[in-house]
Amino acid sequence: MNILQNRIALHTWTIDTTPLADALRVANEAGYNAVELRHVDFLRGRKAGLSEEAMVKQVRDARIKVAVIGTESGVIFETGDELKRKLDSLRYVCEKCMALDCGVIMVAPGQHAEGGMNLAIRNFKTCAEICGEHGVKIAVEFNSRHPLIRTLENGMELVDAVNMKNAGLLLDTYHLHCSGGNGASFRNVPVEKIFTFQFSDAPPGPPSDSRQPVDRLPPGKGAAPFVEIFKTLMALNYQGYMSYEAPNPAQWNRPAGEVAREGVELVRALLARAEQASDAA
Repeated sequence: MNILQNRIALHTWTIDTTPLADALRVANEAGYNAVELRHVDFLRGRKAGLSEEAMVKQVRDARIKVAVIGTESGVIFETGDELKRKLDSLRYVCEKCMALDCGVIMVAPGQHAEGGMNLAIRNFKTCAEICGEHGVKIAVEFNSRHPLIRTLENGMELVDAVNMKNAGLLLDTYHLHCSGGNGASFRNVPVEKIFTFQFSDAPPGPPSDSRQPVDRLPPGKGAAPFVEIFKTLMALNYQGYMSYEAPNPAQWNRPAGEVAREGVELVRALLARAEQASDAA
């Protein structure tokens, strides 16, 4: 059995309307190996009156691996006071990683691109330096709706320019497909630069115009070439986690346990098909 069968995480955005304590329980009951948390999960806990210690204890007591924690998006295009605030937020997430034995932080490019690639390189390097002080890796996600960091090539341009061992890439099946990629698009990416992986499917037809797409589908229910993507991932001998990130109001209106079980069962079936296809080749 390929190692990826035992490296599947549930992203809390997939069941966004579910309180964190329940989301952790659901992930365990559905058979996930880990979870991917977000900065907002801790903000919500704080608003609910939990102390920092209580939030960490809540996650630890769930007895499930924390594979990745997301920091606030858009930091790589910020300047001035807002850059300082988001870098402080990144330090906060680093502290949560250390407390929860999590080695990877992810960052999304946000909604704007003022300052261009030069600013993104400068800020992403600063982020990597901060993470390095805490012994943590940081992975940048390319977003098919972003004006600048919207393709695999754009993401790797940023990672290569920063050129730090703890600065790498988040690969997402939805954004790979919606940006025009295919199952073999990332075959030449050094696997040591793929720090983490997210999966969800994309509806057939042209991508929506939304800058914050929440039309993602369970794996195998849309147009993304999952078997070919997983064959490439296996050929690279990727050793990291795979997070089921499928934000969609239709998902949020279903029972969280049902959503979680469907995702993990579908992806394990697709991984098995990809392994069989690889063995037959």
